[in-house]
Amino acid sequence: MTRYIFITGGVVSSLGKGLASAALGALLQARGYSVRLRKLDPYLNVDPGTMSPIQHGEVYVTDDGAETDLDLGHYERFTGVPASRADNITTGRIYQEIIARERRGDYLGGTVQVIPHVTDAIKEFVLSGNSGVDFVLCEIGGTVGDIEGLPFFEAIRQLGNELERDQTCYIHLTLLPYIPSAGEMKTKPTQHSVKELRSIGIQPHILMCRCDRPIPKEEQRKIALFCNVRESAVIQAMDVDTIYDVPNAYHLEGLDDEVLAVFGIKDAPPPNLASWQNITHNIREPEGEVTIAIVGKYTGLKDAYKSLIEALVHGGIANKVRVNLKWVEAEVFDTEEAAYHLEGVNGILVPGGFGERGSEGKIRAAEFARTRGVPYFGICFGMQMAVIEALRNVGNLTKASSTEFGPTDEPVVGLMTEWMRENELVKRAENGDLGGTMRLGAYEAVLTPGSRVAQIYGTTRITERHRHRYEVNMTYRDKIEATGLVVSGVSPDGLLPEIVEIPDHPWFIAVQYHPELKSKPFDPHPLFRSFVEAAVEQSRLV
Repeated sequence: MTRYIFITGGVVSSLGKGLASAALGALLQARGYSVRLRKLDPYLNVDPGTMSPIQHGEVYVTDDGAETDLDLGHYERFTGVPASRADNITTGRIYQEIIARERRGDYLGGTVQVIPHVTDAIKEFVLSGNSGVDFVLCEIGGTVGDIEGLPFFEAIRQLGNELERDQTCYIHLTLLPYIPSAGEMKTKPTQHSVKELRSIGIQPHILMCRCDRPIPKEEQRKIALFCNVRESAVIQAMDVDTIYDVPNAYHLEGLDDEVLAVFGIKDAPPPNLASWQNITHNIREPEGEVTIAIVGKYTGLKDAYKSLIEALVHGGIANKVRVNLKWVEAEVFDTEEAAYHLEGVNGILVPGGFGERGSEGKIRAAEFARTRGVPYFGICFGMQMAVIEALRNVGNLTKASSTEFGPTDEPVVGLMTEWMRENELVKRAENGDLGGTMRLGAYEAVLTPGSRVAQIYGTTRITERHRHRYEVNMTYRDKIEATGLVVSGVSPDGLLPEIVEIPDHPWFIAVQYHPELKSKPFDPHPLFRSFVEAAVEQSRLV
């Protein structure tokens, strides 16, 4: 029997529901259970693909080409279970499907309403495809009390009645703020949040209370009394120094025991948390440290690079070093020299992005790395800028540019209008929709035997996740390689460049895909492992 755990949030947003869900999934896995994690987002966008990273954070891409919420990245990193399009739903997508059904006449002339049609669609999403899974964890985006979230709360309330008695568990994540002037931790916001949840028919079984200091026993009893939960079900969710200690911290607070108790499970084996303890040990007691400069355009909001940050941490874990990040806004190079900001760093990473803003700064960062022998890692847009830089400064193509920035005489980077996906030709119009029209998801690439990337991967055929609309123009391949930049990875049909590298550079690799999306703390991505290793070597030369 599949059991369902619904995780809701209260008081304020950004409390870490996604991380809490991922950590609980990891704990249940550590006890030998199979898990699946899903995210239900109340916003009207069909998916987050057209949202600004400054508003929403990164867009996480799955193997099957879905643009999803960044929390799915937490789910994959903590559990290793690949996410798919079926694991993230939004109000927009639900309404899109319902309206399409109504236009076809599927409702036989009946009035289409939020209840039952929208709530039934949500329940169908939650219950589908779970055969053989022990626990399905469903995180509800937003905060209880949000108008747009009401259909989702109503749907999971109905499921509580429709499923067996021991088949559902409700967890509510709240905030216990500490008021310095009063010298007290306040429980009233949590009480009001639970009251709001109960007013729509949901009584939480477990409260996870986010706090920056231990909860006094008296306050824990007070919360249990006024929120109608067992005292043992008031789980202290304190801040920790690394997110990879969250599973262990929650286990020590009894979260997994309490969840199993809700389902009446008494014979579960104890969790094996040795791998998590090893990861946190390597993070807390590194044997050295390196500094990596990230030259980007969304540096004001670190969530825009969530998977990237974690992949660098994973590279540090693999090399037993601490990775310090130096955030450099690409536009500063419009007025300041690159050396001022990049001198002394052990590696430079230029991540993905869209639009012309900051592009010249990223080009200068690639030039600095190429000419100074500093390890360089270009990802997606970072690969395109590295190619343009080489052609401008070594290949004498001073007008080399991307059609993304406007008309150009030297379209080194151009809009992709067609490509192959599983033996089918995919076409895109230049003036078509933006949402869901990029080259998205997992694609295979063929690596040149003997190349550095082939040595790093240990194979000549790889599969990586993509998210881009523009591509390096292969008609320029000879001119690119004349600069010393070698195309060492291509699509199976040989038409699309996937990887470029400089063989005689300490470490200069740029890729069109997003390797950070597949990195995990217990299985660091080979490129990030190798990049950090190169940064360690560089640190010994400084």
